[in-house]
Amino acid sequence: MDEKESMRLMRLAIDRARETMNQQIGGPFGALIIDQNQRVIAISSNSVLKDHDATAHAEMNAIREASHVLNTHDLSGCVLYTTAFPCPMCLGAIIWSNIKTVYYGCQPNDADQIGFRDDFIYQFMNSHFQDPSVLHLEEFERDACLHLFDEYQKKQFKLY
Repeated sequence: MDEKESMRLMRLAIDRARETMNQQIGGPFGALIIDQNQRVIAISSNSVLKDHDATAHAEMNAIREASHVLNTHDLSGCVLYTTAFPCPMCLGAIIWSNIKTVYYGCQPNDADQIGFRDDFIYQFMNSHFQDPSVLHLEEFERDACLHLFDEYQKKQFKLY
């Protein structure tokens, strides 16, 4: 894909983000997914405020929409354009959905400068999840949960 087409796709994500940001639906975040044929299959924006859903980030919404359009959880071969470097949650979803290429606009420190907490989460992860002022994580009932995992493995379901 040439640079001019990539710029056009990023502008679509920017335009969607600007539209919903000005409607106070969410922050300045837009995302777009194209399939292997370079066809736009999803374009979305952040809708945290409208949906009252902390997971309604632009990338998450675009992944949900693309999965629905393609009727699959596996977005291999798709490419994501997003107005900002994905937060840790979105990075996880991108990886789980098998998207291998992401083009992003703003860097994490750009989001930090306007009040978003991505860097705060990265710092918590770099502390090996050991800052109880952020989140208390404690292993509990591992044996019972391992039994559930064993049951799943014995059923030989397809892994995703």
